[in-house]
Amino acid sequence: MSSFKIFDIAGSGMNAQNLRMNVVASNLANVDAVSSSIEETYKARQPVFKAVLDQANLRSPAVGVQMAGVVESQAPLVREYAPQHALADKDGYIYRPNVSVVEEMANMISASRAYQNNVEVVNATRQMLSATINIGR
Repeated sequence: MSSFKIFDIAGSGMNAQNLRMNVVASNLANVDAVSSSIEETYKARQPVFKAVLDQANLRSPAVGVQMAGVVESQAPLVREYAPQHALADKDGYIYRPNVSVVEEMANMISASRAYQNNVEVVNATRQMLSATINIGR
């Protein structure tokens, strides 16, 4: 594998983790949203990633990772009886998102650490290339 390909792979990993952090931020920003119907209520989202492969190069097929899409959580929404609330439906219920703050914080820590690991790969590769260049001096 070319040393320069490592930069592409690590860069795609950093980009994927950045997108993952954006999804986490969106979920956390909507944790306290309230709605009067199930259809309008924010649903937690999770990114889906896929490996990107180079079919032309079978000796080194890895090229990186890419976000394939974002899926909504199928967990039930929180239904709360609050007849005095301005957004209560005709039965007196409001609906809150199915976002788990604990899960989102764990996702945020995981994404942050994965991003940092990719940064360390880039830095180590850069240092090795620099040392290789300096061997001839």
